[in-house]
Amino acid sequence: MKSGIKNQLLLNYNSLTEEMIFENSGKKLAIAKEELKLVDTVFIEDRKFIEMNNKFFELAYHSKSDLYVEHKCSMVSPGKPAAYGGTSQTSSITSISSINSAGRLYEIELPEGYEIKPYTCYWLKKNGELNKFNNLKQLMKLYDDKKDLFKDYVKKNDVTYNNQKSIVQLIKYLETN
Repeated sequence: MKSGIKNQLLLNYNSLTEEMIFENSGKKLAIAKEELKLVDTVFIEDRKFIEMNNKFFELAYHSKSDLYVEHKCSMVSPGKPAAYGGTSQTSSITSISSINSAGRLYEIELPEGYEIKPYTCYWLKKNGELNKFNNLKQLMKLYDDKKDLFKDYVKKNDVTYNNQKSIVQLIKYLETN
């Protein structure tokens, strides 16, 4: 906590609602928005989460620049009825990025037929400025002065946007060269 007090709870991050949840008397509850202001850092195993703008971002790398990972997901409904007795998700997709429930009480089970699609957004704090990037090209613009090093490293090390470890290694390389 920001007060210096340490609380130990069983926690998990709900990437659908983008909230830190805990168990209390057998119920899954989200940390209330009022309480978020009191939280400094959440540790889950060897991972560190920082509260920013009422959400938790994982601090994946800390050096000259800080790399934050925003874990998100969307919920896709089952396909709508289509011709010849089939279903189609392309004819009418319903994508839900968050669920708000009165009282912030969650049941973990998904409705039948729904699918969860996790995705990641990265944020790089460089020179005191926080920048979001959604692909490697956007990250390369943040290291415009090291464009050749960036391209060489990505090519030689098969860096992909969806591989968090490879993004961290790329940033470490760029920060030290």
